[in-house]
Amino acid sequence: GVMEKRYYKKNKNRGYMQLRIWQDSIEYYKSTCLIFRKFPNDLRRIVTQQIASVDSVHRNIAEGYCRKSIREYLQFLNYAISSLGESVSGIHTYRNSNQLSVDEFEKFDSIAYKIENGLLKLIEKLEEKREYGNWNDSLMVKESNEYYGM
Repeated sequence: GVMEKRYYKKNKNRGYMQLRIWQDSIEYYKSTCLIFRKFPNDLRRIVTQQIASVDSVHRNIAEGYCRKSIREYLQFLNYAISSLGESVSGIHTYRNSNQLSVDEFEKFDSIAYKIENGLLKLIEKLEEKREYGNWNDSLMVKESNEYYGM
């Protein structure tokens, strides 16, 4: 995983760090920063927007999880999927404009596709559970990872 286990062992509010979907979102952010830093200075605004949309994905997963309510978790997972959609629109545009290579585009597209499908599946399963499900940290981590495991 992205974080060492010792960071979240002692703090129940950090269960989101065990979520594979959160860890993949961090990888997506790291890749985005590496590749978009190479863009020319006159495209600084585009770079900033792309990085911000990708950065928002992991932040919303974490914030929703920390709300400790399935209803609010769902709300923030929907924000995460919206930010992801914004970033995917960006990579398609920059590929079409020859600002991203085929390899760069494929790298972004494959991880975004995995996260997007994982979020959709997780949202669907949590919506089924929303009416009667109670929040339980260890169960929520386990189930979220199961739903994400495609």
